[in-house]
Amino acid sequence: MAKYIYEYKNWTDFSWQDKDINVVFGEVRLMQGKIIGQMNALGFSAKAEATLSALTSDVVKSSEIEGEILNYDQVRSSIARRLGINTAGLVSSSRHIEGIVEMMLDATQRFTLPLTEKRLFGWHAALFPTGYSGPYLIEVGQYRTGEMQIVSGAMGKEKVHYEAVKPESVKTEMDKFLDWFNNENSLDPVLKAAIAHFWFIIIHPFDDGNGRIGRAITDMLLARAEGSGERFYSMSGQMLTERKLYLEVLQKVQHSSGDITEWIDWFLHCLKNAMLSTENTTQKILRKAEFWKFHEHTPINERQRLILNKLFDDFEGKLQTSKWAKIVKTSTDTALRDIKDLVEKGILKRTDEGGRNANYELADFRSE
Repeated sequence: MAKYIYEYKNWTDFSWQDKDINVVFGEVRLMQGKIIGQMNALGFSAKAEATLSALTSDVVKSSEIEGEILNYDQVRSSIARRLGINTAGLVSSSRHIEGIVEMMLDATQRFTLPLTEKRLFGWHAALFPTGYSGPYLIEVGQYRTGEMQIVSGAMGKEKVHYEAVKPESVKTEMDKFLDWFNNENSLDPVLKAAIAHFWFIIIHPFDDGNGRIGRAITDMLLARAEGSGERFYSMSGQMLTERKLYLEVLQKVQHSSGDITEWIDWFLHCLKNAMLSTENTTQKILRKAEFWKFHEHTPINERQRLILNKLFDDFEGKLQTSKWAKIVKTSTDTALRDIKDLVEKGILKRTDEGGRNANYELADFRSE
């Protein structure tokens, strides 16, 4: 079997070919500046909305990569409360979700602080507040003391994709990683984010949660690169979209003898694609901000405000009276009155589809 990268002497003396990454690296840095400029022009409330959307997506998608589906509204509400963002329809969140959000916000909002063993252990404990990962008791808030293999396939027919650093070496390897993370200042933070993600995943220091913590470390360094805790794109969301290629590149480069050009190239293209996809989000946020500015003097109650905000976000399915009533926890009679009121104000319109059950959608509005 081919050697793993960590089995080579001085394996962390990574190398890469600048000529192979210079173009995409320049594009990424240019796009970061462009996005920050666009967002700064939005105004405070719209910028807060953009940050809330990006962070929510990052938390939800990072867990989805691991096969865990989190409740979007609970994640969004937890982040909004912690950032002091006033938004309609906040819901309570589970202890598990609060822990995941706590880790992500600590990484992105306190990005200037050193990354220490104690801080990593705190993140890990926040991810697994019960001490269990699913039905399995795991080592929480400490480095693993057992072997770590990444496997797939049915029991008895498992395929080993990766065997991580031996448990007795984890502490030494992590001390070296943290020393580099906190004291290496000559590298551009974007390149440092690419290297840090790869390095951490190769060590795989914890019993579980390595992927999520690795992506939090990535976001921490990207925040440093931009000099801001305001997040306007989701790297985890793009990693989920490119998950197959993400794993293929990792599996290939984990056997290199030190050249990680292919990994850095993939990482930079993934980051570029994450920023490209945020342009659609920006347009939605701009339209939402324009709508509320246009209707700042229009009488709209809290139930209506909640549904309208959902329609501008990612409303699933068709808007009907029964769905309105269920979401805002009111009677169908009250829901119908709310809807008719918005139709009369030209905010909602009835669609032709739906048969017996009328469907509604946002009407066009002129912001000028």
